[in-house]
Amino acid sequence: MERTGVWGGRTTEERRADRRDRMLSVAIDIWSQHGWAAVTMRRVCAEAALSDRYFYKEFGDRDGLLTAVWQHIEGEVLATVAVAYAEKSGPGTSWEDLTRTATRVLVDHIVSHPAQAKILLSRNEGSPILESERQRSFHRAIDLVTSAARPRLRQGVDELALRMDAIVGVGGFVELLREWQSDAIAVDCDRIVDYVAEMATRVGGQYRLPH
Repeated sequence: MERTGVWGGRTTEERRADRRDRMLSVAIDIWSQHGWAAVTMRRVCAEAALSDRYFYKEFGDRDGLLTAVWQHIEGEVLATVAVAYAEKSGPGTSWEDLTRTATRVLVDHIVSHPAQAKILLSRNEGSPILESERQRSFHRAIDLVTSAARPRLRQGVDELALRMDAIVGVGGFVELLREWQSDAIAVDCDRIVDYVAEMATRVGGQYRLPH
C-alpha cells in the first residue's frame, strides 16, 4: 500500500502526479521514435523506473496510456491556441488575423515540440482507440473553427456549407503539416502561416461580415 500524507517533502497527490508525468514522458519518447505499438507496460515501467502496479493504477492498460498521451498532447496544443486567441480576439480583429495567430501558434508548437508533433501527425494505423481519438480531435477542431467564425458571420449564411469548408480546411491543414514535417515540401514556417491565413481569408469571404 502506498504511503499517505507527506513523505520525502511531497504529498501523496504530488508523488502520484510525478509518476504519471514520468510515464507519460517516457511513452511520448518511445512513441515518437518507434511508433505506438512499441509503447508497452513493461517498457514504460522499465524506462520510468516504476513498478507495474503504478502503471495499472494510473492507466489500467496500454490503451488507457495511449489515450492519456494523446489527450495530454492535444490539451497542451489547444491551451496554447486558446491563450493566443484570447489575447488577439476582439471586435476589431479580422478573421485573417485570428487565423494567422492560431496557425502561427500551432506551427511554432510543432517546431518546438517535435516528439508531440510526430505523434499527432502520425496516422497511427492499427489502433482502434487511436483512430477514435484522432476522429474526436478532428471534430473538436472543426467545432472550434466554426465557433470562432460564428460572431463574424453574415446573417443567413449557409452554416452547413461553412462546416463542410471547415472540414476541408482542417483536414487540408493537417495534411499540409504532414507533408511539411516529412520534408515533402521545402518551405519555412512563415510561408506555411501566410498560405493558411490567405486561404482562410479567401474561403471565409463568402461567410463573414464586411470589415
